[in-house]
Amino acid sequence: MDPRTPTPANPWLALRNLTPARIALGRSGISLPTGAQLDFQFAHAQARDAVHLAFDHATLAEQLKAHGRDSLVLHSAASDRHQYLQRPDLGRRLHEDSAQLLREHAQANPGGVDLAIVVADGLSALAVHRHTLPLLTRFEEQAAADGWRSAPVLLVQQGRVAVADEIGELLGARMTVMLIGERPGLSSPDSLGLYFTYAPKVGLTDAYRNCISNVRLEGLSYGMAAHRLLYLMREACRRQLSGVNLKDEAELHSLDSEQSNTRKGNFLLDQG
Repeated sequence: MDPRTPTPANPWLALRNLTPARIALGRSGISLPTGAQLDFQFAHAQARDAVHLAFDHATLAEQLKAHGRDSLVLHSAASDRHQYLQRPDLGRRLHEDSAQLLREHAQANPGGVDLAIVVADGLSALAVHRHTLPLLTRFEEQAAADGWRSAPVLLVQQGRVAVADEIGELLGARMTVMLIGERPGLSSPDSLGLYFTYAPKVGLTDAYRNCISNVRLEGLSYGMAAHRLLYLMREACRRQLSGVNLKDEAELHSLDSEQSNTRKGNFLLDQG
């Protein structure tokens, strides 16, 4: 205890500089201090706003066009935000008008594509607005040498992850990548998630997808997310699968031990 103050020192306070987690908040009587309570209410309001923010697909389409990327605007079977939140199943399927639009596009461009990039608002349109363009820019910089044939970027209103399966099947895409706003947390209202699927078709479960989560300035960088996505795409094409049987070892291959340059893989699974 510091003799100049009547309260004991709190060793947790130093940890607050290392994490956004709500620790060492203190107390006022039996309650939280007013400042901590107000901070919590503000973060909760940000999370609620992110969930209900409308998807500004028109502005995103203009930004993509300015960077030389065509796009198509689609809509899920959920008619509005209220129905989207109440009926997750409707967010997983396309509205019939959008499905017909994709059929016509596929007929006009026979032969299918290697990759369909799908962007959906999910539970945080804020994440999509902030991170889609810089992430796709980094991804296409790294993917240019691989020569992937891509469909126009598909912008889906009121979409959930599985809607990419129907899109990929209608377009005859070998792979789909879904960029979607993740469920907001109290310190991350703008977290973007990537969901990768090889050989997409209606009816797949999450076991057939690979997820790259927490893409944002305070989380996983655009460059690392693009690097990991390309690794998954290359391995999926080589092994013709995705999901639980395709492990993301992109970082492990780039961080070889100084003592052994030949040892690779996940040390947790290594039996030797």
